[in-house]
This record gives sequence, C-alpha cells and structure tokens, in this order.
Amino acid sequence: MTEQKQEQKIQFIALEHAALNRTLRTVVIWIIGFALGMWIFQSNRNFLFMLVVSWLFAISMDPAIRGLTSRGWQRNRATAVVLLCVAVVSLGFIATFGGVLFTQAASLISSLPSLVTNIVEWLNNTFSLALDPTTITAKLNVSSSQIATLAGNFAGGIVGMLSSIIGGLFQILTTLLFAYYLAAEGPRVRRTMGSWMNPAAQEVLVTMWDVTVKKTGGFVASKFAMAALSTTAHAIFFAIIGVPYWLPMAIITGITSQFIPTVGTYIGILVPMLFTLFNQPIDALWIAIFATIYQQFENYVISPRISEMTMDVHPAIAFGSVIVFANLFGAMGAVIAIPLAAALVSLIDTYGHRYELIPALHSVEEAIENEI
Repeated sequence: MTEQKQEQKIQFIALEHAALNRTLRTVVIWIIGFALGMWIFQSNRNFLFMLVVSWLFAISMDPAIRGLTSRGWQRNRATAVVLLCVAVVSLGFIATFGGVLFTQAASLISSLPSLVTNIVEWLNNTFSLALDPTTITAKLNVSSSQIATLAGNFAGGIVGMLSSIIGGLFQILTTLLFAYYLAAEGPRVRRTMGSWMNPAAQEVLVTMWDVTVKKTGGFVASKFAMAALSTTAHAIFFAIIGVPYWLPMAIITGITSQFIPTVGTYIGILVPMLFTLFNQPIDALWIAIFATIYQQFENYVISPRISEMTMDVHPAIAFGSVIVFANLFGAMGAVIAIPLAAALVSLIDTYGHRYELIPALHSVEEAIENEI
C-alpha cells in the first residue's frame, strides 16, 4: 500500500513537472513571438504607415468610384479617373501656390527666432518679467544656429536635396499605387478573403467591409473637403489683410481645425494671430472676428450638410486616438488618427451589443438630455 502511494506521488510530481515545462515553453514562445512582432513592426513602421494612408485614400475615393460604377463604368476605369482627377487638382494647386508656399514656409522658419524674441520682450514689458530670449529660443530649438543646422542636415547640399525630393516622390507614387490597387481590387480582395472563411464569418466580413467603406470613406472625404474649404477661405482673408506667410498660415488653420479634435480650431487660428500680433496688432483682432464668423458658418451650414452622409466621432475618442497615433507615427499619425477611430466606432456601433437601461440609469439619461 505504501509503495502504491509512493508511485502515485511520483506520477503526480512527474505530471506537475510536465505541466510546468509546457507552461514555461508557452510563456517563452509568447515572449519570443511578441518580441519578433515588435521587431517586425519597428522595422516596417514606415511601410505600414504608408499602407494605412493608402487604405484611407482608397476608401475616401470609394463613394466617387461607386457613383461611376453605378452608371456602367468598369471599376478599374472608374478608379483611374477618380485618381487622375485628384492628381490633377493636387498638381494644379502645387503649380499655382507651390512656389509661394515654399518661399513663405522658408521665410516662416527663418523668422521663428525673431518671433520668439518679440513674444518674450512683450511678456517682459507687459508683466514686468525677466525672461531671457536667448535661453528660451535655445530650449525651444528655434535659435538661428539651430535652424541653420537643421536646414543643412535636411538639405545636405544639392545631392541631399535631390535625394530627398526623389525619395518623397517615390513614397507618394508608392502610396498612390497601393491606393489604386486597394480601391480597384477591393471586391476581388473581399472575395479572396471570404473564400478562406466559413459562411457565418463571410457575413461578418461583408458587413464590416461595407460599414467601414461607407462610414469611414465618407468621413475621410468630408474632413478633407472641409479642410480645403477652411484653408481656401482663410487664405483669401489672410491675403486681403496682408498677413505674413498667409498661405502656410491658412494651411495650418485648415488642417488643424479638422484633424485635431476640440482644440484644433483654437490652435489653428492662434498661430496666425501670434504672427500678426507683433506686426499689426489690429490684424489679430480681424483674424479672431473672421475665424469666429467662419466657424459659425461651418458649424451651422457646412458641417450639418456633410454630416448627414457621414458619421460623428466623440471628441474624447478622437482626441485620445490623436495622442496614440502621434506617439506611434509622429505628426502624420495625428492626421490619420480620427479616420481610423471613425472606422473602429462604426464597427463597434454595428456589432456592439447594447442592453436596455435599468430605471435608475434611464432617469439619469433623461436628465442629461434635458440639460443639453
């Protein structure tokens, strides 16, 4: 009897030892897999970002492509025409304002040290402070020597400038090529993916694809349209009143107001106000008045008409997504954050299960609606 118990104990210990080994192997495999995945992500982060941009570009073109295909156009041809129209408009903008934008942007960067100095001197005179302009410009990395160093590192002479231009053009062409294939071959990609799934999963794939393309595509297109309208309106107004660097200022205002939630509107209009405040202070007042009027026009006239075809994203979700993607991909990550958040929200709204509220929560909801 004692020998039998000893054998059972030995078998139990052996089983525990085997289970521990399996657990350790599983943990090691997961750690190695996670490390390998992070290495792949870090090594291909730029390429993955380019794919995301291409996908957003593709779904933003999808409403126009579907409009043409509904009239009997082949999808490849419709995609090429839409992409060509976008390219022509972009090239037209570059041809018209490219030289002005480059010149003003270069002057804007070179004038940053003097702007910081003027702001510090104004603060010292107004609030009796003793701030050192040189120290502040050095901490902000906008001193004349630092800007010259950055410009030299960026350009690297004639060869460096040419390589930068060629590299940028290659990235743009690659992004457009992937966007074309993702838009033109979208139905084929969906069929191929569906062929690897069971019928139930295929239903989910179709629904997710349609919701994402319809909602997010319209959202992306609407944001770009509103950014273009805001940029155009502010550019015309800035040019009329003689704002320095009116074109870069207008572009900053248009992009930040649409792609940075909640505070983007204020940041976008604060930048040109700062540049005019120390040159023609009255212009800062005119900018504030015009921005207020345009914002009301956008909120009550433009945005409701466009939002009928798209979807809204809660400001907290949008702001959080901007922070996350800015940390991952930098400034451009902040631009694509809200469209990706819109895709996620649309999927959650479609497949998220909601329960009926209990009376206590229902009364709270009614009280909040009455307050609003």
